[in-house]
Amino acid sequence: MNIWLQIASAVVVVMMLFYMYPAAKHWLQNGPKAKKGDWLSAAIPLLLVVGFVLLLIAMVK
Repeated sequence: MNIWLQIASAVVVVMMLFYMYPAAKHWLQNGPKAKKGDWLSAAIPLLLVVGFVLLLIAMVK
């Protein structure tokens, strides 16, 4: 890739991060807080997906 294209891409990424920082800070401070069962509710579907993928891999071998 051309060096000037890489530099321009890096500048665009930095500008985007600079532009998005205030909104992300606001979301982190004012967003919903996790309750006691929220992590378990998120972990169960993820573990089911991982188990399904492992089952598919085992069936191919």
